[in-house]
Amino acid sequence: MPWVLWIPAGLALALVVLPVVGLLARTDYARLPELLTSSASLNALQLSLVTAVLSTVFCVLLGVPLAVVLARSRSRGVRVLRAVVLLPLVLPPVVGGLALLFLLGRNGFLGYLLDVTAGIRIPFTTAAVVIAQTFVAMPFLVVSLEGALRGAGDRYELVASTLGARPWTVFRRVTVPLLLPALGSGAVLSFARALGEFGATITFAGSLEGVTRTLPLEVYNQAEADVDSAVALALLLIVVAVLVIAVARPRAVEGRP
Repeated sequence: MPWVLWIPAGLALALVVLPVVGLLARTDYARLPELLTSSASLNALQLSLVTAVLSTVFCVLLGVPLAVVLARSRSRGVRVLRAVVLLPLVLPPVVGGLALLFLLGRNGFLGYLLDVTAGIRIPFTTAAVVIAQTFVAMPFLVVSLEGALRGAGDRYELVASTLGARPWTVFRRVTVPLLLPALGSGAVLSFARALGEFGATITFAGSLEGVTRTLPLEVYNQAEADVDSAVALALLLIVVAVLVIAVARPRAVEGRP
């Protein structure tokens, strides 16, 4: 490996690590247990974990079929569909939250229909948090799975089809096993992204304690009232995210057999 690569690599590492070091230096360790065990902090942490898990489940249920369609479809419109699916990766989360609000809000065409026909109002509820998190996190899963399918090719599926296997059998017995390593890493990325979601959540779901105020929103809320509490919660969010990535990440992602 050329030694010159260590210079930009070191700068890149410093860009990621030094802000965390600054956060650690600013933390009031004497008050840390008190700040982390407050009712607001515990409620925000519990809500974040629950909604992130639910949104990850929806990402898997919806994202796996979508990734298969994008990777295996021969339709000319797939390129446009792919661009639309990846929009949440490039759009500011606040824009995504506004889009969800104008779709599912009381004045949105789908939200108005749900309100009139079933009396269901989604914005500013816990369900809105899950929807916002799924909206911003699902592209991470789709990108991982589509890349894995394209890299693996379709030769195994074609062989299974020529041997008489039906499409659903091919999907269940051939495609899904090919997806498993990428599915694990994609699900972890989706969970981590959902856990840290802020912009779409606060725009579409608001910041109601115990209902929609997740841990990132609680950090923002405390930053205006108690900086020490905001720093402690930010540190907690970092620790949880690191644990998720380090513990839940599949062995295959780390390059181990």
